[in-house]
Amino acid sequence: MAFIGSLLDLFLHLDRHLGEVFQTYGTWTYAILFVIVFCETGLVVTPFLPGDSLLFAAGALAGTGALDVRLVAITLGAAAFGGDNTNYWIGRLLGTRILKSERSRILNRKHLDRTHAFFERYGGKTIIIARFVPIVRTFTPFVAGLGAMTYPRFLLYSIAATCIWMSACVGGGYFFGGLPFVQRHFSFVVLGIIFISILPALIEVIRHRLQRSARQPDETT
Repeated sequence: MAFIGSLLDLFLHLDRHLGEVFQTYGTWTYAILFVIVFCETGLVVTPFLPGDSLLFAAGALAGTGALDVRLVAITLGAAAFGGDNTNYWIGRLLGTRILKSERSRILNRKHLDRTHAFFERYGGKTIIIARFVPIVRTFTPFVAGLGAMTYPRFLLYSIAATCIWMSACVGGGYFFGGLPFVQRHFSFVVLGIIFISILPALIEVIRHRLQRSARQPDETT
């Protein structure tokens, strides 16, 4: 329970925690941000790490002048791009072996199946759309490496997705994080960002269940 409470506190008070981290570690804050984003996008075992909300909070902190917004964008962009490509090659070179081994138990099959469904529905655009869907974002490069996409095509979409993600989240935090309303209600803004991030996945689940419910009467007749 203590771990869950700490994790929830991290999500709800990212602005305060990042400020504390910067005061304690100074320029090492960039390295800490790099590691978190790299792991969130590059390792299928850490999809629970903050993504969109962390980028927004980093952009907001850069808006106060504590961090350099260009360095933030470059650092986090490199982390996201590097994590994506690392994840892709893990899936490409080791994915089949991992799924067949005992280690496959650490992979959530529901998350894999959901990501496969995204590929079936959106094709290559999944790389971009998944950037804004927590958990699916982490599993997408791995699934792409398993055989859903050739590397040149993945690379193109990965670059586009990274640029769009950085512009939307870091840019949003930089330009709007300093607004008095956002500063007074930062916790609610973070929750809103998280909700918007998972909204596409919720819509997809609801749509799938409605389609399945519609098919069931036909199957029984």
